[in-house]
Amino acid sequence: METEFTIQHASASLRASSRGRGANIVMLHAGVADRRMWRHTLLSLSSDHHALAYDRRGFGETEEVDEPFRHVDDLDAVIEHIGGPASILIGCSQGGRVAIDFALAHPHKVAALVLVATAVTGAPAPESYSGEIAVLMAQLDEAEAKGDIERVNAIEARLWLDGPLAKEGRIAGEVRQLFLEMNGTALRRGPLTHERPCPPAIERLQSLAVPSLVVWGDLDFPHIQRRSQHIADTIPGARPHIIAGCAHLPSLEQPREFNRAVEAFLATVKT
Repeated sequence: METEFTIQHASASLRASSRGRGANIVMLHAGVADRRMWRHTLLSLSSDHHALAYDRRGFGETEEVDEPFRHVDDLDAVIEHIGGPASILIGCSQGGRVAIDFALAHPHKVAALVLVATAVTGAPAPESYSGEIAVLMAQLDEAEAKGDIERVNAIEARLWLDGPLAKEGRIAGEVRQLFLEMNGTALRRGPLTHERPCPPAIERLQSLAVPSLVVWGDLDFPHIQRRSQHIADTIPGARPHIIAGCAHLPSLEQPREFNRAVEAFLATVKT
């Protein structure tokens, strides 16, 4: 049975969902989603683990004021709340960035990492885009400048759900509607302005000494695919897993394939 609850940290009321019993798994969503992107994975992994997903500040049902904060400190509060030994962290995109930062800051609290199309603190942004991606990014900039949230949401669905070089509307139906709901909620709330940065992690990936799985789709942004390969090559012993015909959010787009890969990896992790 799924349980929903709130974890209080500073001014933030972090909304969470959990299922199952066993070793702790904490799932960190992408910056265009909320904890609902893990709905299938939460169910799948709960048969052998205590699986938890929560909305970070600025997303979903979490409530907060715009105060100085760090996502890693909120994550620490979540892990302290659930107790137990070291947790397995699963993070997608910005959520992966938080997982890496946390693992570097608190290595004794992390048993393993699953990094999905992940961002990395300190990684350089693309210097430029070309072709169709450049056109889409220019359209996104224009919509943001006009404050046209619905247009921004539609373009971001094209970029992150369909894939920047894939056909618009490639992913339709319930999954697309969920994306638009999750991302639209965050866009309407606006950004938090007092997040305190963590030290750059891009040059410290080789210091991560936990079992790691790095997952990405071959329809994602080219620079994210290259970065994912670099992470898999740099973290000692990390396993790469590429999902064909998939963009930035595998747990939404191809949940069965994603869950199979994660479950196979977790079967090798001692907790």
